[in-house]
Amino acid sequence: MNLPSKLIEEAVDQLSSIPGIGRKTALRHVLHLLQRSTGEVERFSNAFTRLRQEIKFCKQCKNLSDQELCNICINPNRNKQLVCIVEDLRDIMAIESTQQFQGVYHVLGGKISPMDGIGPNDINLETLPSRVEQDQVTEIILALSATMEGDTTSFYIYKKLKEYNLKLSSIARGVGIGDELEYTDEITLGRSILNRIPYESSLS
Repeated sequence: MNLPSKLIEEAVDQLSSIPGIGRKTALRHVLHLLQRSTGEVERFSNAFTRLRQEIKFCKQCKNLSDQELCNICINPNRNKQLVCIVEDLRDIMAIESTQQFQGVYHVLGGKISPMDGIGPNDINLETLPSRVEQDQVTEIILALSATMEGDTTSFYIYKKLKEYNLKLSSIARGVGIGDELEYTDEITLGRSILNRIPYESSLS
């Protein structure tokens, strides 16, 4: 692709580095931005600069947040004794869209994957036992994808929390094997949460 300007080429290179955006699409966006006012382009770029500089991880659950605690954790109407364990922010967004869950979350930030060199110490598991005790958690829902890595992580959590007096459940397998939560339709995901089963039942 022959471009008339090194500035345009650099902008296209940056935009096309985003997954899912090819160079032709990036060029179309760059040319569109050139037609907008300087103020509009500055607001556009400042939004991403502020995002990178000011976004925080919630001190309680590790969800992304503007403040020290996210909107879910500070909501007095959420059940703090019901904790749903997910891999990342996209899973929270998927579950929240179902409007079927009124508890809180614990974001792992990944899954155990020995093949990729990711062990239990590489994800957010260390704070889980203390959180169970501090918030007097009565139930934990394992909402990880039904992949080998997801199942490995769920089993590790099950072993880690087995000594605590709480209910450990997993989302029903209406979510297909290998499916990621963010790609599951809201009705199926909502039902899988409502019809969750004791985790031990999934081991048989």
